[in-house]
Amino acid sequence: MVGSIEAMNGSLLSHGSVQNFNGLEGKLDELRRIVGKADGDPLRIVGVGAGAWGSVFAAVLQDSYGQFRDKIHIRIWRRAGRAVDRATAEHLFEVINSREDVLRRLIRRCAYLKYVEARLGDRTLYADEILRDGFCLNMIDTPLCQLKVVTNLQEAVWDADIVVNGLPSTETQEVFEEMSNYWKERITDPIIISLAKGIEAALKPVPHIITPTQMIYRATGIPMENILYLGGPNIASEIYNKEYANARICGAEKWRKPLAKFLRQPYFIVWDNSDLVTHEVMGGLKNVYAIGAGMVAALTKESATSKSVYFAHCTSEMIFITHLLAEEPEKLAGPLLADTYVTLLKGRNAWYGQMLAKGDINRDMGENISGKGMIQGVSAVQAFYELLSQSSLNVLHPEENKPVAPVELCPILKTLYKILITREQSSQAILQALRDENLNDPRERIEIAQSHVFYRPSLLGQPQNNLKLQEKVMYLSELSITEEAHLYGFTSTAVKEGASIF
Repeated sequence: MVGSIEAMNGSLLSHGSVQNFNGLEGKLDELRRIVGKADGDPLRIVGVGAGAWGSVFAAVLQDSYGQFRDKIHIRIWRRAGRAVDRATAEHLFEVINSREDVLRRLIRRCAYLKYVEARLGDRTLYADEILRDGFCLNMIDTPLCQLKVVTNLQEAVWDADIVVNGLPSTETQEVFEEMSNYWKERITDPIIISLAKGIEAALKPVPHIITPTQMIYRATGIPMENILYLGGPNIASEIYNKEYANARICGAEKWRKPLAKFLRQPYFIVWDNSDLVTHEVMGGLKNVYAIGAGMVAALTKESATSKSVYFAHCTSEMIFITHLLAEEPEKLAGPLLADTYVTLLKGRNAWYGQMLAKGDINRDMGENISGKGMIQGVSAVQAFYELLSQSSLNVLHPEENKPVAPVELCPILKTLYKILITREQSSQAILQALRDENLNDPRERIEIAQSHVFYRPSLLGQPQNNLKLQEKVMYLSELSITEEAHLYGFTSTAVKEGASIF
């Protein structure tokens, strides 16, 4: 499939008028003008991190704009020294020989022999080496175009105009702190587009979520208007194979609108949105429940009925959590469910859950799985569990009529935490949780979320609106302290002393 697309692109490249008709050069010229590039000074775009999505993102840009070599340079950074194991080298050899277009390309570049030698065990291949030939270690079955690969971080980023973060959230802070050292002499700040969907939790001074864009800001000091998030219901390999897809780029209007236009392709529609942090967090939340979906699929032999029961409960928990995180959670329903749906169908987190349940992998292997990359849902399970366990976020339990931490109303999340983090339960526990006779109707959880004021802006590091908070406190002071105060997450003492807060 990709081979025919590449051949088609090759014919198009020989007809500049066809490419101009598609408007690619016009979109490039417009972005260059907005960024402030002079004639003869190419726009420099650098991908940092070479996982599946980061590699595909760079390859899509290279396929589209790489022909304009005097106007744009696209390169990708990954660490050197990662050896390709023998089994992967053998599989890679099979992929190459099954694709005539890839085989001819390697032979033409005198690059085929090393894959023969690796297949025979006579030499070792390295991840950065095969990436230059278009093979991402986490996505061997989908050959990409040739890429300019740099293994020296300083060389890669020091003069970059746009940096695309393809790193896992667990590595983002460290790598961007190093990058900031190379930008100290810069006159202008680079633009950062983050693709990462993981999150971390901080419990002090108040419980809150830390997202990759916030990590980048803390590590570099680059203004938040220059930091954006791009995400959507996408599978990397399918995007490169030009399956129809869409995504949102979120952030300040200054950059999100021109970048959305620049990134948009006939098969990859990019919309823009101002709500950066919330969309970013939702991208991490769906990974939590995707792992459980994989477990259910494996344990029930792909039972459609069991998977639908799980889907009903996990979506109700996600809706409940979004009411804590967003003032207008209904706006997130479509994007969150779409991203969840595609991840449950074919994402790496669902795959991870399946393999755990089958016993093909175990937790001692860690979260960085060969051939798949970082399973970010595991750290997200821990982050959401720790955040929602805080008593400062208490809500009223619908049956026990007493304040409880929000996690007590999220049995799926609690079970995943016990399976993945404390390891006190096996994967079978996810089915036991679904079959618990005391499990509430998922509709009730949604009704609780919709009928009460749960929104906690502090969870996303945003200040509480003091006027609205004061109005709530004054209203609560006129009601039953023991019930209604806890309903909104205030302690009795806080309500009684509400006037002194302000």
